[in-house]
Amino acid sequence: MAVDDDAAVPGRRALRSGWTTGTCAAAAAAAAFQVLLTGRAPACVAVRLPRGGEARLPLARAERCAGGAVAAVIKDAGDDPDVTHGAEIVVTVAVAPAGTGVVFRAGEGVGTVTRPGLPLEPGEPAINPGPRAMIRDALAGVAAAAGCQNVDAVVTVAVPGGEALAAKTLNGRLGVVGGLSILGTTGVVVPFSCAAWIHSIHRGIDVARATGHRHLIGATGSTSEAAAQKLFGLPDVALIDMGDFVGGTLKYLRRHAVPRFTIAGGFGKLVKLAQGELFLHSAKSKVDIPRLAEWLAAVGAPAEQVAAAKTAASAAEVLRTSAAMSAALANLVAHRAAAVAQAQVGDEIAIDVVVFDRQGRLLAQTGEPPDGCDAGGRQPISPN
Repeated sequence: MAVDDDAAVPGRRALRSGWTTGTCAAAAAAAAFQVLLTGRAPACVAVRLPRGGEARLPLARAERCAGGAVAAVIKDAGDDPDVTHGAEIVVTVAVAPAGTGVVFRAGEGVGTVTRPGLPLEPGEPAINPGPRAMIRDALAGVAAAAGCQNVDAVVTVAVPGGEALAAKTLNGRLGVVGGLSILGTTGVVVPFSCAAWIHSIHRGIDVARATGHRHLIGATGSTSEAAAQKLFGLPDVALIDMGDFVGGTLKYLRRHAVPRFTIAGGFGKLVKLAQGELFLHSAKSKVDIPRLAEWLAAVGAPAEQVAAAKTAASAAEVLRTSAAMSAALANLVAHRAAAVAQAQVGDEIAIDVVVFDRQGRLLAQTGEPPDGCDAGGRQPISPN
């Protein structure tokens, strides 16, 4: 039975939402533009959110600077474990020639797009379309209040220390170099919503397809990802950090197909997939141990080992129960997992599955084993 979400547990404090980097940048841009037009800095800035309502954010600072004005907001991600929580989002606004509109530039700690496939062209600052629209809207509101009809401005967004923070994200794999991306489609960070992870999966697939990669790997964890990358010799851009979101990944691939997609994971995770689960988080899906024991019987394990497997505490324990049959059981799991995944994407994509142990050693693989494996398809692979 799945474990309830924290928010549903009686007496548990509701998690606090926060603001995206895009919302923070829009607020800082509005404050800087107000200083530029009026000479006055507000204590708090209200910006409209894309889906209605507004956000009110306090300013860390706002002042004139050489060639314009600058303002900063401290990112508050609420209770979400966001790497940018507490970061300073700094926006400088300078007047541009009439008729140029709003021009965006990347300052310190904000990345630049270098690969196709993202919603911005290569060479553009990594300020996503949603935040750009929010910033334009915020500037227009300030201009209207000051009696100005048009907004012609150069907006430079910076995140001091952002390049170091970006190393903790998937930006490098997506081809965003030099810093963070300014993100946000709703303007609001919902704690533990996993929206950012799903977004990165989609963008990873987009970039891989746009750069001509025909074989992608979706891994459930870092050990299986490293092992699968070494097994197939694919570059980082072909790796999709899928995590537990197998169903969401396959759903996106069904609409944005590649010729071949390999699912890589540990035995326990892939047993769940083989048993029909598409979201593999332990809070939402469990291994059906009695059913797994039946599979052990199906590959020829003795009755006493099958009986012991039925009382096992985990899938890994079932695998240890019959060491002699482990390769056959892992192979069965791999093929059943591949069948479940294949049913999600149809015939346009060739799905294969590779199963690894916790040390990154290959336990089973659908299809032909790669060169260097023995007859059982085994090959020791370092996870590092």
